[in-house]
Amino acid sequence: MKCKEIIESIETVYQPGNAMDWDNVGLLVGDREAEVQTILLAVDAADAVIEQAVSLGADMIITHHPMIFRGMKRITAEDFIGRRVLKLAQNGIACYAMHTNFDVGDMGFAAAEKIRMQKQEILEITGEADGKTLGIGVKGELPEAMTVLRAAEFVKQVFAIENVRIFGEPEHMVKRAAIVPGSGGTEIQYALEAGAEVMITGDIDHHEGLDAVAQGLHIIDAGHFGLEHIFTDFMEAFLEERLDGKVGIKKAREAAPYVVV
Repeated sequence: MKCKEIIESIETVYQPGNAMDWDNVGLLVGDREAEVQTILLAVDAADAVIEQAVSLGADMIITHHPMIFRGMKRITAEDFIGRRVLKLAQNGIACYAMHTNFDVGDMGFAAAEKIRMQKQEILEITGEADGKTLGIGVKGELPEAMTVLRAAEFVKQVFAIENVRIFGEPEHMVKRAAIVPGSGGTEIQYALEAGAEVMITGDIDHHEGLDAVAQGLHIIDAGHFGLEHIFTDFMEAFLEERLDGKVGIKKAREAAPYVVV
């Protein structure tokens, strides 16, 4: 199957035009006319993921986060991104990213389903495409009222992550919630306006956490990778249905890019 046919299958649903202006989505490395027999799915096109693609003989990597985020004036082995681009090109591996165009489509709802959120609605509406409302994050209710600590343990369990951080009072009871995979600092105000008592997200910094709690919003910080690793499971099912078995689909071995000691 040609690379361009796979891209068309993806972009019919996750249109690049729905991505945020600052983002960099689409085919970042490769030839649209190249034949693809094996796809490797990953959150990030890190060195270890590229090595896995080479070992597997994959022809294409599809990631959530863009490997190339800012403009590059030269591609050389002196730069770590340049080395990745060269490695991909030398091995005939295309690299495609679907970031905020996926976030505003299905990421929030996929995460909300994991925690069995009830009464789901988009947290921040960003636009509309083909009659579908798009946006960042989801607001709703937890399956039952529980303490923030119990909610944190629940998040750890369903997302299969080792640790989370809590901003606020662990024994406080919560029911109304918001979930924002990835960085959630800019969504705090939307969560407050939605009446959320707890927001589950990643990459909340010190001051954002303090300010949220001061306004009555507890935070469960599950880490950026902690929530967004569901991308690979979601896209595996999506591509298996769309490509009808014409291309092999593998998931990269990935873990959070840090260790807690």
